[in-house]
Amino acid sequence: MVMIPKDLKYTEEHEWVHLSDDGTEALVGITDYAQKELGDIVYVEMPQEGDQLTQMESFGTIEAVKTVADLFAPLTGEVLEVNALLQDQPTLVNSSPYEEGWIVRLRIAKPKEIDALLSYEDYRERIAEGD
Repeated sequence: MVMIPKDLKYTEEHEWVHLSDDGTEALVGITDYAQKELGDIVYVEMPQEGDQLTQMESFGTIEAVKTVADLFAPLTGEVLEVNALLQDQPTLVNSSPYEEGWIVRLRIAKPKEIDALLSYEDYRERIAEGD
């Protein structure tokens, strides 16, 4: 059973977004579905704090035992923080994709881009259809 929290937004590429209460910041990670598809995560390549990300452009990679996948920015913005825990414990993405396994925290530059993200219902349909 795949966990899909109802209070998050999603991308077609299986990133999740948790918006701050005021909508100016976002935590970003990969979904439970994505981590299960990838398998055991061994390395996460992340941007640097201060880097500028552009919506739907690659901002890093996530490496599993058998594959490497690009990470795509769900929103345009500045990286405020990267999850330093992932350097030594990349498996947090597997064991806790929505809590301890988050990847970056962004300051959102273009709030209107949020409208392009998938809702819980849309994402649930997306993964039910398969890639």
